[in-house]
Amino acid sequence: MKFPIIAYGDPVLRRKAPSIEPDEYPHIKALIDNMFETMYGAHGVGLAAPQVGLSMRLFVIDASVFSDDDASLKDFKRVFINACILDESGEEWPFNEGCLSIPEIREDVYRKQNVKLSYYDENWKHHEETFSGMAARVVQHEYDHIEGKLFTDKLSPLRKRLIEKRLNDISKGMVDVDYKMKFPAVKKGR
Repeated sequence: MKFPIIAYGDPVLRRKAPSIEPDEYPHIKALIDNMFETMYGAHGVGLAAPQVGLSMRLFVIDASVFSDDDASLKDFKRVFINACILDESGEEWPFNEGCLSIPEIREDVYRKQNVKLSYYDENWKHHEETFSGMAARVVQHEYDHIEGKLFTDKLSPLRKRLIEKRLNDISKGMVDVDYKMKFPAVKKGR
């Protein structure tokens, strides 16, 4: 089942998501499958639970689309539950990022080259792992979502002012996308 993706301006995107316990979500595998289906339907490489209206520390990634540039990403499909960044290191480098919750806006964002993460997979197996390059970038982007942050938060004040009207238009549903979205500033019944 594809979920509608929550658009910029919804408070759920700004809330730090709480950790979850295995017994709280007995159907978590179905939720994960639905999140992957939603992400693929929107042509994304990552999707966090807050982006589908669920305030929980869960995100999914399939970065195999970048495997032409980085062969290590050929089978990089992962589930991250209760993720916690342990360390970020290396030089910051820019990359033009976008977000399914902020369609039609892409900006250069600087992020560290490496990130060490503690997390659980879909089977509740614990991992401590270091990601580098594009894998680290995608992980950091999705991790920001469960911390209530967006890639636009990393922009300079000038860049933020320059895209402010476009961001407000997105929250009002004034954007053309080929996937289902839920817009916070659109009244029901219209």
